[in-house]
Amino acid sequence: PAQYWTNLEALYREQCARVQAENEMDNDIELAKQFPYGEMAKFGWVKATRIATEKVENLRSYFQVAKLGTLEKLTIPGIAYRRTDANNKSDYALAAWSQQARIEARDRNVESINLTRLRELLPTVRAMTLEKPDDFCPKLIDTLAQCGIALVFLPHISGSFLHGASFYEGKRIVLGLTVRGRDADKFWFSLFHELAHILNGHIGKMNGTTDADEMEADELAEETLIPHELLNKFLEHYSITEDTVRGFAAQI
Repeated sequence: PAQYWTNLEALYREQCARVQAENEMDNDIELAKQFPYGEMAKFGWVKATRIATEKVENLRSYFQVAKLGTLEKLTIPGIAYRRTDANNKSDYALAAWSQQARIEARDRNVESINLTRLRELLPTVRAMTLEKPDDFCPKLIDTLAQCGIALVFLPHISGSFLHGASFYEGKRIVLGLTVRGRDADKFWFSLFHELAHILNGHIGKMNGTTDADEMEADELAEETLIPHELLNKFLEHYSITEDTVRGFAAQI
């Protein structure tokens, strides 16, 4: 009877689907080992577990994919970032970090992207370098929100070598900064480095930023924080001591 063959076909297709799912799970278990799952769980990004299949399911949910194998390109298209080194492990750490930045940015209320406004507000942001984090962080978030930028602060992920990253997410720009160490200079340099990427149109490139883009962003960050002309004058007229450096810092 036709029903007999239909049932056989259904059983066969069901078995094929089961085998495919098992193979995908095996592949994803190997991929899951590449992600810094322990740190992600510690930060509350995924649920803590030691069961391999649960890690896979949690990572699939975190990245919003049916299988981890679809994450062939780990980085977000068009992302610009500042990090001090790179290797295969760091790509997985960057993927986890940038996904969390994307998730948290969804709760930020921002206006339309306005780069002219951002350029006008650079001195306002620069002035915040004299303030304590508890004071400037909320103001910085609000200021950048006026320009269509969702600013999020995230903990450092080991192996990512990451200081900051920026990318388009729909009709907004996400700017993530890693809280790495206690050095204010690294924080502010990374911030202005990412703002330079945004202002100079470096984000949104399908192949990411070039070395020339990174140098250009470095130069804008340097010039914003410590203008070269003033620095050269200082070096010409003063020897470097604690007092002269403090005086120069207060001057600029």
